[in-house]
Amino acid sequence: MSNDLHIMPPEAPLAMPEQNFSAGFHDAQAPGSRQASAGFWRALAFSPAMAATLGLLWVMADWFGAEGINLIEAILLALISFNFFWISFTVCTVLLGMISLSRQEQPKRQRRPQALRVALLMPVYNEVPWNVLGNARTMLEDLRARDGQHHYAMFILSDTRDPEIAAQEQASVEALRTTLAPGLELYYRRREQNTDRKVGNIADWVSRWGADWDAMLVLDADSLMTGRAILRLTDSLARDPGAGLIQSYPQLIGAQSVFARMQQFANGVYGIAFAEGLARWCGQEGNYWGHNAIIRTKAFANCAGLPRLRAMNGQEKLIMSHDFVEAGLMRRAGWGVRFLPRIRGSYEETPPTLIDHALRDRRWCQGNLQHLKLLGSTGFRAVSRFHMFHGAVGYLMSPLWFALLVMWALIGQGEDASVLHYFSPDNPLFPQWPEMSETRHVLIILVMYAMLLAPKVLGVLALPLSGVRYADFGGAGKFMTSFISEVILSILYAPILMVQQMIAVFRTILGIQKGWSPQARDGGSYGLRTLILCHTLETISGIALGAGILSGLVSIWLAPIAISLAFAIPLSALSGVSTSPARRMVGMKEDVQEPAITRSARLHRDELKRLVEGKTVMTPAE
Repeated sequence: MSNDLHIMPPEAPLAMPEQNFSAGFHDAQAPGSRQASAGFWRALAFSPAMAATLGLLWVMADWFGAEGINLIEAILLALISFNFFWISFTVCTVLLGMISLSRQEQPKRQRRPQALRVALLMPVYNEVPWNVLGNARTMLEDLRARDGQHHYAMFILSDTRDPEIAAQEQASVEALRTTLAPGLELYYRRREQNTDRKVGNIADWVSRWGADWDAMLVLDADSLMTGRAILRLTDSLARDPGAGLIQSYPQLIGAQSVFARMQQFANGVYGIAFAEGLARWCGQEGNYWGHNAIIRTKAFANCAGLPRLRAMNGQEKLIMSHDFVEAGLMRRAGWGVRFLPRIRGSYEETPPTLIDHALRDRRWCQGNLQHLKLLGSTGFRAVSRFHMFHGAVGYLMSPLWFALLVMWALIGQGEDASVLHYFSPDNPLFPQWPEMSETRHVLIILVMYAMLLAPKVLGVLALPLSGVRYADFGGAGKFMTSFISEVILSILYAPILMVQQMIAVFRTILGIQKGWSPQARDGGSYGLRTLILCHTLETISGIALGAGILSGLVSIWLAPIAISLAFAIPLSALSGVSTSPARRMVGMKEDVQEPAITRSARLHRDELKRLVEGKTVMTPAE
């Protein structure tokens, strides 16, 4: 790699010691928070969810408890209650977001913030180089157009291993530097070894160049942020000396396929109120999602150096989902971790197909389940532990949902139809099921469906409070069509995603999932063999459930789940379709008026691609 392109400023080393999870740590440089406590908002988020769950548990225990509750019944009650709490908690968070958005807060007169030197860090690993660098150019030029007081420079931090992609990457950097306007700073380096992956990539920059930069804005390879969003994040960090990290709310862009458009619509409509509620109850103990966030460099170096985790077999493992842990470490050391969802203009892309989403989810599952080992670490704040626990539970709930589904199917439609056998010493040959009428059975299913749908409906109602109009989607009629399409698609895909997440959990537990791999950003169509291999379990489960319904052993109310699972293969194929009729199924406001930043990025990507490919074609003749 001696001939690799290396365009970097002089080194400015900054120590980044590894943290000890067995000993508390407080950073003497942390000045403490000036922000108000979020205790009241937390009470509003957690208390109603807990009360609703206890109420449901009380009602169901009364149904089951006429002759005492046995072990199987207790497991069923625990599964229902656990799932119901997380659904209720989501609803409460959205309601808090609606309350917060409805409050007309008067803008405060604020002093001009101190000027900061900010490094925009873009780690890349086997990515399409003109897409990455087209976005980089767009952000730099938009920042220059804003003419703020802060100083910015873009660092492309390459961990690319593929020699062909590396050559294209370096050709793209050289081509871009010839077209960049004077005064815009773009640096590039490629590591000889991608030790510790993204964690090591960022740590390498911090330890070698970090001392010269007040803050770093960490991006993903598909990140795109407006100059205004970057400036607002920087101003917020400059005005709050106690803030160590401020996370923006990345919204999804660029979706073309059915599945990606469904995700983008949900993110842009339902996510706004949820994000606002989350920001309220998090307060100074927010989370970090690994990108589109600004971080105080010296605070990060002092507090967030990650050790390896010792596994059961004695091997030391890299912390995969590092971002949650880094946020917890910074908060442990006394720095504030804030979430500012009202800063608009922060974007990222989403996987284009169901299979691409599932492959990414397997990586995330592996990282999030690691967090369970850290819950007992010394010094973490309670909310930081909750973030890590919540991340793990998000995956563990899928096998719980599947277990609940199996038990519900086995209950059948009453005592006579039940295929779940209870044997008692007095009557060892005759199966019995405690009295559970079809009415009660259906009522619980309806409550679950209603609670799952509630965050979507509330998100739609909250949309005008956030300044977004239904007319922005092409009119109220088109918006409602898109909303109904998204709800139907989410109902169809949810059971498949449940099974895929359950597979991810068991792959992680069994050690089958082996680390990180590059994310498929362009995606594409998958062959029938791949689709069958990916969705065999769902298909078999759906057929079995459907057979139970047709034979009268399983409640008809589980039919939507049975249909989804049985048709997992064609539904997965549908997820990647990006024809015009498919795109019209779910319309988005970006279809009506494309953000200027994404239009500029697309033009810069295309221009750079032509430059690099033209140079590549000409090279042999030269």
